Amino acid sequence: MQIRSVQAFLLSSPLAEPLVLPYLGGERTIVKRDAMLICVEGEHGIRGYAPGPAHEEALAGIRDFIAPFLVGRNLLDPDAVRILFHQLPGVTPALSRYYDAVEIALFDLTACSFDVPVCALLGGHVRDEIRLYASAGMYQSPQGYADEAAQLAAHGFSAYKFRPALGPEADLETIRRIREATGPGFEIMVDAHTWWRMGDQSYSEETVHRLAREMGRLQVTWLEEPLPPHDHAAYSRLKDLDEVPLATGEHEPNEDGFDDLIATRCVDYVQADLVCQGGYYLGRRLLASLARAGLSFAFHSWGTNLEILAAAHLGICWPDTVVPWLEYPCYRSITQPGMYPFPLAEEILSEPLPIRKGVLEMDLTRPGFGIEVNLSVLDRFPWIPGPWSFFKFHSPAETWAVTGDHSQRWAPTGA
Repeated sequence: MQIRSVQAFLLSSPLAEPLVLPYLGGERTIVKRDAMLICVEGEHGIRGYAPGPAHEEALAGIRDFIAPFLVGRNLLDPDAVRILFHQLPGVTPALSRYYDAVEIALFDLTACSFDVPVCALLGGHVRDEIRLYASAGMYQSPQGYADEAAQLAAHGFSAYKFRPALGPEADLETIRRIREATGPGFEIMVDAHTWWRMGDQSYSEETVHRLAREMGRLQVTWLEEPLPPHDHAAYSRLKDLDEVPLATGEHEPNEDGFDDLIATRCVDYVQADLVCQGGYYLGRRLLASLARAGLSFAFHSWGTNLEILAAAHLGICWPDTVVPWLEYPCYRSITQPGMYPFPLAEEILSEPLPIRKGVLEMDLTRPGFGIEVNLSVLDRFPWIPGPWSFFKFHSPAETWAVTGDHSQRWAPTGA
């Protein structure tokens, strides 16, 4: 199979009006959602697709460095081609991450050429379904979170993740209301990444310890990123208290960070995003290490349904003791409650994901990812330059822009 072309497309799905979400110490503004679609074409018109980091630096790296390396090359084993790529002079850590995303498309292309599902090239599936947790809950009142959780439970989900940002007591009140609205068997994940993004209002480590104790009593499934993610020592101190299961990982910039999370066992769930943190290469390595360590993995998925499908093909190669959850971001539509509209997320595929009662049921009779990409999105969702989201702190007065790569630090806007 000879590679004929490698292309990457940036897409944007703008909100009708900017969404301003106030929280303790600041506010977040969302103006659009972005995505990258990668397409690798081989012989006989066979194509492989992948999600990618949705920013212009990645687009340039794929166009100017990765595509010239791949075009004309024979593809039999993506792992062998990876070794050749990393022997090139000038491969930077950033280019390596972009290649990881393109490599997902190489796996899809190879799977389609052999008429097998992608998971067959990743070790083979040990199950044909994976549990999804409904990820929504952005900066609203305690009752607002509870109402949203109840609506998603009514749609069949057995778990809900929200982002608390109201102050310690109101955050605890939110969990109590969610529990009352959903019942004792419903699982609650708390994504506390705002706690250290409140400027002068950021929670102290002592406050985080107290909240962890209370959340453990409320039977929270995990507490995610309650402390700055680079401070693994702080996570170790919190883990030693054994109050509540901990999760982190989506902001780790390289393999060394993940290795340290595993070696120190400072969290219960390690998270990673295939799109910007190593693709299938790092994912397979992480899952094997976590299985040996007796820890669990939970995918970070915050983009389109193509991203969820790509992650699921790796997840089902492991038992649910290793990969119990896949994040399913809930975007608001006519048929589903959620955070805000992001129609590109669903429309990038030619058909809906096969979800039943909060479980993604995989069709492994089709080759590749099993669902065709809808190329009409290339015309219907043209790229809009600029960040998709902004965080504004009240004190100190600062504004930070968020790109499409969760593992990179924010950029100051100068505002």
